[in-house]
Amino acid sequence: MGMYLNSIAPYMNYQEMTTSSYYVDKSDMIREIIAAIGTPGKYICITRPRRFGKTITANMLSSFFARGMDGGMIFDKLRIAHAPEYPEHLNRHEVIYIDCSIVPEGCRSYKEYIQNISQGIKTDLAAAYPNLALDSGKSLWDILMQVCIHENGRRFLFIIDEWDSVFHLSWISEEDRKAYLLFLRSLLKGQAYVELAYMTGILPIVKYSDGSELNMFVEYQMTTMEKYSKYFGFTSQEVDRLYGIYLKQETAVKVFREELEEWYNGYHTLEGRKLYNPRSVVLAFQNNKVGSYWTGSGTYDSIFYYIQNNIAAVRDDLALMISGERIPVRIQEYAATAYRLESKDQIYSAMVVYGLLTYENGKVFIPNRELMEKYEELLIHKESLGYIYELANISGKMLYATLHGDTKTMAAILQQAHNTETPILAYNHETELAAVVNLVYLAARNDYHVEREDKAGKGYVDFIFYPNDPQKDGIILELKVDRGPEEAIRQIKEREYVLRFRGKAGERPRCTSRILAVGIGYDRESKEHRCLVEVLEQAQEV
Repeated sequence: MGMYLNSIAPYMNYQEMTTSSYYVDKSDMIREIIAAIGTPGKYICITRPRRFGKTITANMLSSFFARGMDGGMIFDKLRIAHAPEYPEHLNRHEVIYIDCSIVPEGCRSYKEYIQNISQGIKTDLAAAYPNLALDSGKSLWDILMQVCIHENGRRFLFIIDEWDSVFHLSWISEEDRKAYLLFLRSLLKGQAYVELAYMTGILPIVKYSDGSELNMFVEYQMTTMEKYSKYFGFTSQEVDRLYGIYLKQETAVKVFREELEEWYNGYHTLEGRKLYNPRSVVLAFQNNKVGSYWTGSGTYDSIFYYIQNNIAAVRDDLALMISGERIPVRIQEYAATAYRLESKDQIYSAMVVYGLLTYENGKVFIPNRELMEKYEELLIHKESLGYIYELANISGKMLYATLHGDTKTMAAILQQAHNTETPILAYNHETELAAVVNLVYLAARNDYHVEREDKAGKGYVDFIFYPNDPQKDGIILELKVDRGPEEAIRQIKEREYVLRFRGKAGERPRCTSRILAVGIGYDRESKEHRCLVEVLEQAQEV
């Protein structure tokens, strides 16, 4: 065992993860990896946003394949143990594991960084094969080939985690980036000693430069390749199972299943599979609290430059996305690696890569409340966002006026929003009016789970506000263009939208206080907004 060759560190980290009550067995992936060993498909690169289980999976693969580990202690209890290939491959391979996110202490140059990796692997090889008298002055790939030749075709399985970490280091130059790609090419491409090369990262490889250095890799991206998708992120079924464990362990339950859906679900794979952010789900259970556990920084925050400066008018689109709309885009995931993003397609592609947006059916949107919190922070603290910032500021007043039946103030706030110079406020269609209504009720998301076009009673209601605290008022809101709020209220009553507050089987009570019917009408000819608020029957009396 060494620092890189058959390292015990991934084994220890993965073993620790499997002891968690909220561990999810993804070991079926090992069968798919075994099928790729020693085949033309042996070059695999998985790109996902942070906190989607890339490192856990890399640790799992190293723990399973690396010689010298007692993998049976872990994997005998997992699904992979039932596979016919299990005994043949369990701890039978030479694994070189490289965590590219680890930077040597005091390192301030690419030369130091890459020499630390190269020399570390050479040292491990010299210790593992003392009879070969390996020359540390030779290149790493020459030494590996020497081992392969003199040890009867000995081959190595490479696991490289966070391969793109080097690109985010402040002291890495463009020339360093090129040198790094050449290092990986020389180490892996066409080398007989490679039986598998498995890499993970955030940034895709293809077209980072001219695409030729590492074009032997097949990249498996969340929005463009379905293969391996189920092994990164949690499915609804997996969250259901974890929630059952949580209910058995927690004596004072403060996390509800529907909240997990609202906060952490919504990332989409190519075939439309919806995934939860796994780290955030687990932390919600461990802390007995639903909230934002997003920890983006550095490169993530730099993306907001394009929003703040309204590059390619993305700020206007953001207003629509915050209001729940979806924006058409052509996803080009490689664009995230560009130094300057100039088009909407490039900017939104980068945001999808970093997990700041999700993509489905040709459109990007904000996937869940956890990410919405990040955008709300941006609105609150960045006056440079102009009209969006102003709308966010008045949203608290709008909610207060609604709860107190102050329809005059409600209409005045809508008029103020309409007078703002922005294309989305044209009100040529009820969709635009709905977008603005969502913005002026932005503050409501702190206390409510807001649903658009939710199934309720005998139809679909425009907006329904489920209070996080059942003792607070619930709100049913219907919009009408060129018709009055009275008709909106009448529709709410006739279609019995109030029934939705009874909740589905097994759900906690949605509301035990008042339920308000809110009608908003807009007349395009007179440019007049009118609002009406009525108190419906108390929820417990329905």
